[in-house]
Amino acid sequence: MEFFTDSYLEQAIGGTPLIQLQNIVPSSSGKVWMKLESGNPTGSYKDRMAYAVVKNALARGDIKSGGCMVEYTGGSTGTALAHVAARIGIKFIAVSSDAFAQSKLDAIRAYGAEVILIPSEEGKITPELITTMRDKAYEIAEEPDTHYVDQFGSPDVVEAYVPMGKEIADQIDTHVDVFCAGVGTSAAFTGTAKGLKQAEHQPDLVALEPLQSPFLTTGEGGPHRIEGIGLGFRPPFLNKDACSEIRTVDESEAFHICQRLATEEGIFCGPSTGLNVSAALAIASERGPDSTVVTLGCDHGSKYTH
Repeated sequence: MEFFTDSYLEQAIGGTPLIQLQNIVPSSSGKVWMKLESGNPTGSYKDRMAYAVVKNALARGDIKSGGCMVEYTGGSTGTALAHVAARIGIKFIAVSSDAFAQSKLDAIRAYGAEVILIPSEEGKITPELITTMRDKAYEIAEEPDTHYVDQFGSPDVVEAYVPMGKEIADQIDTHVDVFCAGVGTSAAFTGTAKGLKQAEHQPDLVALEPLQSPFLTTGEGGPHRIEGIGLGFRPPFLNKDACSEIRTVDESEAFHICQRLATEEGIFCGPSTGLNVSAALAIASERGPDSTVVTLGCDHGSKYTH
């Protein structure tokens, strides 16, 4: 067994601020809080997952220093894994696509990882694209001394986000009525909800997906531009029975809220955060002024330049 901890990663990841939105929330609405994850080392909450998964894989002997690991990724997971791999001294191969932000792909390469690109149709994220990326990652994982990270299956992924829920509970001074967030693997959504529950908060859970890829609400995915969610298949870590609602958000509204967050709140985030906040604002309006809604600020907006 090869145990690994890194003092820099232990200190740098997590402990992010919980911010109450002010200027874009109407006075007649409830309070909207956002866990701002852009301060993690590579600018997203995926750093939590990458470090936990690799640390546990090393402990089990699934991967060793000098070995190789592979994952298919839209970019933020890939950047986070490339960052951890560079610290440990292992090779990382990211299977991605030109459908994702060039800045993310450049960041993965900057950490010394290899990027294999799968062509998309007109830059759109589609279920077929995700399947092709997955199959390529599976193929590479068959090579000797190559570990498949398995962000869609490893139990380490959900547990990595439990501390985020506990942090929210420690930081907020009131009862949380609703927790809402977009779902890709649903690990961040499920892990955060688990952490909140362990801290004796039991909010209503609302899972979000793009209107343009409403697999959870209609059974059919579709092309869209919100990276990291709406993948066209059931999120492996999502328990729909635990959700009070599955809600769709139009991608154009998500991008609009991104602009408003930057210009009116001074918070520069990516489109998935815009989707989260759009839904949180709607829920807070529906629930009224005595309600408290919490959502996630997934990453920094600078990750989305093309």
